[in-house]
Formats: sequence, C-alpha cells, structure tokens
Amino acid sequence: MKNLPKPLRRGGFTLIELMVAMGITAVIVTVLVTITGVATDTWTRSRSEIRAARQAKVMLDTMAKDFESLVARRGSNAEWLYAGVESVSGMPKVTQGGGSSGSAAELTFMTAATDRYAGQIGDATMDKGGDVSCVSYRLRFEDPINGSQDQEAATYVLFRKLVNPDETFEQLLGEEDLQSAFSAFDSDVDQQQNFVCENVHQFTVTFLVEIPRGQQGAGVDLGYDTVRLTLSPGSTSSNFRLDGTGIETNLSTSGYTTEEIQSGRLTGVEISISVLSDAALVRLKTGGNRGLNSDDYARNVYHYSRLVTVPSM
Repeated sequence: MKNLPKPLRRGGFTLIELMVAMGITAVIVTVLVTITGVATDTWTRSRSEIRAARQAKVMLDTMAKDFESLVARRGSNAEWLYAGVESVSGMPKVTQGGGSSGSAAELTFMTAATDRYAGQIGDATMDKGGDVSCVSYRLRFEDPINGSQDQEAATYVLFRKLVNPDETFEQLLGEEDLQSAFSAFDSDVDQQQNFVCENVHQFTVTFLVEIPRGQQGAGVDLGYDTVRLTLSPGSTSSNFRLDGTGIETNLSTSGYTTEEIQSGRLTGVEISISVLSDAALVRLKTGGNRGLNSDDYARNVYHYSRLVTVPSM
C-alpha cells in the first residue's frame, strides 16, 4: 500500500489572532499610560503641596513668634501696632472673577525680637542695648534677587524688615503715627536679607478683640464676648491700630458699635495665607493677566492659618 505524503503546514498566525494580540497590547499600553499619568500628576501635586507647606511654615512661624513677643504699654498716645492695606504695583490678577490684585496687607508693630542685632545678643561689638524692636511685613511682586519686576523672574515675595532696638528707640518708639514714622525705612524693606518666603500671593490678619458685656447690679461683671475683625486686602481704607489708649480701628462686626470695639482688649491674632504653586505662577505670567479659573485655583492654591495669643496690654 502506498502512503501519500502529507502536505506541509506552514507555521504562523491568522489575521484574527494578530488582531486579538494587537487589541490586548493596546489595552495594556493604554492602562500603563493612564497609570503613569495619574502617578505623575499625583507626584507633581504632592511636590507642590510640600513646597507650599514649607513656605507657609516659614512665614507662619516667623510672624507668630513676633506676635507672641508683641510689646504694648498703656499711658500714652504712642502707637505700638499698625495694620492696614497698601497699594502694590505690578501684581497680576490671581482669580478670573477677583478683579485686579493691586493691594496687600501691611503690618508694623513693636516686638521683643530674639533675632535683633543679627542674633548677636550680648556681643559687645553688635549689641547696642535695648530689647524693643520694630518689625514690618510687606508683600511685593518682584524678583527677590535684584528687586526688579521683570516677568521672567518676578514672584510674590514676603519681606520682614526688623529695625534694631537702638534705631527703634531713636526714630520709632513713642511715635503717635507708626505708619508714617516707619516710612523712613520703606526703601530697605525689599532688601535680600529681609526675604522670608515666596509664592504667598495673599495674607490676611484677623484680630480677636475681647469686649466686656457690661455690669449688672453692684459691679457684677457679665463676662466678655470675643469678636473677630478681619483686615482684608480688598479695602485700602481698612486699618487697625493699637496705642497707649487702646484700640483704634474702622473695622466692624455685626452686633457691636465702633465705641464698643474700641473699648475692647486685643487677645489674639489669626494669620491666614494663600500660597501659589510654581505651575500656577507660570500660568499667571503667561495668561495675559486673566487669572486662574475656579478649578485651577482650587488645584494650585493652598491655604494655611495659625492662631496666636498676644500679650495683654
């Protein structure tokens, strides 16, 4: 019996098998790309948040330490604290519906700063005596290195100008208008050595004032109410002053008259700040002063606050 040779079958894949393999590969690649994108976005956001938290910590720690050492004395018209809103040129608009960002909070007050005389307290060559310094916080939009407003390098910069006790005694202590008296040092505020942190596009200060409820009967106190007076950068006419006679302010809150507020006692300060991510800052510079939309603002701006108890006057 004669066996016929079997035809040889060539090895390979059918068209259907190739299409199935390509489909599986495409799904795997898509999943990998998606996972990589999510991981990259998460890493970028975490990095921005860590950097923002670091900037906020530096500012809040520094300002809190100064407020904890606030110096104020009764018995004269000397001004110990001034808080107001100043116009600042060159600031880009941050939010699309927020209008122009051309103002910022300004803080100037007396404090027993521990870093006076460059931290060389007790050094005969540096320490010229005294323990009451004057400190001022200002927000600018400029290059922190050379002070220019060149859009390539400019950013939101917070400066802290500390006047040593000897100069404070000669030029600031006892002045009835601390804002005007400190103007002699305004040109030195944005010097490199006064740099605190960057990307802080806004900071607000809320003063906690304790107001007596009055008395009942034979001199029985009814206790106290604590009200919050917020100095918002939106109003350049807002101000809060503390002098030897008490509080002077045009800030108001519902349920209390100006006279009742000014008869109160300052007990604390709440500092609130908003920090931009680097990506948001780049977008502001290249966006034609349009600002961030609500979604971008929520993703790229971080908010921090701290409550500080101040010494009683």
